[in-house]
Amino acid sequence: MENSENIPNSCDVVVIGGGPAGSHAATLLAQRGYEVVLLEKARHPRPMVGESLIPHFWKFMDMSGATPKIEAAGFLPKAGGITVWNGRIHQFSFSAFGYDRPALHVERDVFDHELLKHAASQGAAVFEEVNVTGVDFSDEKPVVSYHSMQDEARGAGQIQCRYVIDASGNNTVLAKQFKSRKLVAGKRTFLGMWGYFTGGNYVGVDGSSYGPESVGKVPPVTFISSHDDGWAWHIQLRDKISVGLIINTSNVKRMGKKEMETYFLSTVQKIPYFKELLEPATYVEDSMAFRPDYSFYSTQPAGPNFGCIGDAGAFVDPIFSHGCQAAFYSASVCAWAVEASFRRPDRAENYGRVLQKRLQQHYGFSRSLALGDYGGDGVDPALVIDLMKSMPLVELEMMLVASDISNRSTNFHEMAKQAGIMEADFVNGVMAGKASVLDTLHV
Repeated sequence: MENSENIPNSCDVVVIGGGPAGSHAATLLAQRGYEVVLLEKARHPRPMVGESLIPHFWKFMDMSGATPKIEAAGFLPKAGGITVWNGRIHQFSFSAFGYDRPALHVERDVFDHELLKHAASQGAAVFEEVNVTGVDFSDEKPVVSYHSMQDEARGAGQIQCRYVIDASGNNTVLAKQFKSRKLVAGKRTFLGMWGYFTGGNYVGVDGSSYGPESVGKVPPVTFISSHDDGWAWHIQLRDKISVGLIINTSNVKRMGKKEMETYFLSTVQKIPYFKELLEPATYVEDSMAFRPDYSFYSTQPAGPNFGCIGDAGAFVDPIFSHGCQAAFYSASVCAWAVEASFRRPDRAENYGRVLQKRLQQHYGFSRSLALGDYGGDGVDPALVIDLMKSMPLVELEMMLVASDISNRSTNFHEMAKQAGIMEADFVNGVMAGKASVLDTLHV
């Protein structure tokens, strides 16, 4: 990574943020010969949640050439998922859907750092501890203002570019500047909180629990359970366990961090099977973190010279492990829009509209499945239907299973009907052979 004193005054593309979306977009554009400057607020490796990846992500690693580096990192393969939802236990494996490359449980600090280093190795100029404070779009070429946190002597600076990609995550730099960030409407708002444990047990795809000595020998599943006011996850990593809660924000309103930590630890002990899995575990002190406003979208995610990708454009309930998938997809589409706009500046407005449509389409599909509000605010049903018509049947099958085992399949059936998809072609096969109902878990 480069020192902030070397930040140039101009370039082709400025990428704000060095998470998976920003790194992937920067990599693709640098590989195509464009001058890319990536400005990241933090210093990697930095803590980040969202450790469960579905096998689809490999196609994006192949696209960027990062596959050998991710394989060499030695992340933990996962076999599938098990949910305990309102007392019913469901199990599925990715191999049942024909995937021969593993899904992964990754330490996001390591995973994200590998992707950022890969972007730098492909020619992107990466600067860390640089905070973007705003973007001036009044001229034909945007001007990005920033403040270096690693070099106080340098202080504030500006860089002119042809295109700005906002991959700033929950900071949503451009959405806040445009005042286009909208919380998902509803009677309740939700918050995600999580922490880490060592020495606990985890669940394998057979529904049995295994101790730390089996890590690397018996693949874990992503284990999800509903609880009285939301849902929870249990994700085995190589040397620790990630445990998280999605809860009603009012439950922790006006609590300080220590009170929230106490609430977190007491709540996870009450969730079915979590108490038994965590009984031999040790909580990692002060590891509890949280994220408010956990479902939102931007009404202006793209334009002729900017795109908001990953969480900077929208964030959906992470129950289906779609976070990184959405980041890579939106980064790939945005990289296409950038190159198309540079080749045909006279059509930049049109490419901006296409990018906005694609971003809203993917968000709408994920939102409709995850939040149970098909056609809700920020979702264009027509775009969702068009996407479903183009998806491979096996991916639709997996989405049906995922939504069914979390009691969220009503939207799927409605969307399939609207798309003219004959569910009889796959529903019986899915429910009979690709997802199982377990009597109990042996934890």
